[in-house]
Amino acid sequence: MRFLNPFSRSTKTRKKSGAKRGTAKRRKTGSRRKPAGINWRLVRRAVPVTAGLAAVAGVGWLWQDGWFGRQVEALQVAALNGSADMGLRIEEVLVEGRNRTEGSLILSQLGLARGLPILGVDPQAAKQTLEALPWVRQASVERQLPDTIYIRLQERAPLALWQQNGAVRVIDHLGQVIPDIEPRRFAHLPLVVGPDAAAHAAGLIAVVNSEPELKERVTAAVRVAGRRWNIEIEGRIDVRLPADDAEAAWAQLAKIERQQGLLSRDVVVIDLRLPDRLVVRTDREIGPNGANEDGENT
Repeated sequence: MRFLNPFSRSTKTRKKSGAKRGTAKRRKTGSRRKPAGINWRLVRRAVPVTAGLAAVAGVGWLWQDGWFGRQVEALQVAALNGSADMGLRIEEVLVEGRNRTEGSLILSQLGLARGLPILGVDPQAAKQTLEALPWVRQASVERQLPDTIYIRLQERAPLALWQQNGAVRVIDHLGQVIPDIEPRRFAHLPLVVGPDAAAHAAGLIAVVNSEPELKERVTAAVRVAGRRWNIEIEGRIDVRLPADDAEAAWAQLAKIERQQGLLSRDVVVIDLRLPDRLVVRTDREIGPNGANEDGENT
């Protein structure tokens, strides 16, 4: 006789249901995500980079603000003041070659004063400053430690007045304009006229000075065609020099003047351009427009 277990189905069912619930639980548990943590490796890498960028930004701001420049300048000033306290300070300024440049102008332009640090004087910068002054052609500046600034000047020498396009300026022996100089102060200088007259003035004046008696009677000189000169004597006589050997022609005129007193006569043109003769014209031979009757005007 076979006995049936009344609990066999329910037990089997419970076992199956339990198995299903366990599997579902395990599946549910397996699908649940773990909470995210801090990536400390990334943090360790990011912190130095961030700090570096902040430092660079800070340095850039200080640079733009001029902080570094102010600190360097303050250190330089402190060092110069310290050197002055040790005896390296200006006590004397010696200037050689000064004739027309005011001593007070030199001191003010260079900012020199007794007691200032001598190491604060930049000789090259001082040289450039001095050579910008009207009368100074060349300058040199030396620091003679512990307390002396030595300046050597080479000044311009006024040679003539140069008239060009209605303007009159003072020029030196190199034919260069001396800036910011009032021409009326040098009215005694010879007047040269023409676009290239300044560049050739020194040669002409050497010729004129070779005959002192004639030199005193010269009032102006006009450069003609860029190659020769017409010299005005006493404002009324036009002496035409040749392009070549002007000195010999000028000496010839001086000799004739000493022998015959030519310049005191009724003469308006003396033409010395021909080597073997001297052409003299009076005011009766000059046309109404100031040209020669024969049309010669060069």
